[in-house]
Amino acid sequence: MPDDRKHAAAHMDVRYVANLARLELTDSEAQRFQGQLDQIVAYFDELREIDVDAVQPMAHATVIQNVFREDVVRPGLDRDQVLANAPEQASDLIRVPKIVE
Repeated sequence: MPDDRKHAAAHMDVRYVANLARLELTDSEAQRFQGQLDQIVAYFDELREIDVDAVQPMAHATVIQNVFREDVVRPGLDRDQVLANAPEQASDLIRVPKIVE
């Protein structure tokens, strides 16, 4: 199916975009921003001309990799030392005050 947009210059009305963004523009702002918006749309028209058939679609522009450290088994805390620091203990557990009534 041919893409007719390749040959037609796209146009987007800056007042329409401003309305979507709930912005009020003066006439001079609308005129200035319309020129800028036309340049942006023209650039996207240029990008449409690039052949990307051999490019695989991707979710990110760069390769995403895991940044976490290796999961290495390490010795845990000594139970007797931990319980020695507890204000109260019972049956080798740290006893805490009841907070739910």
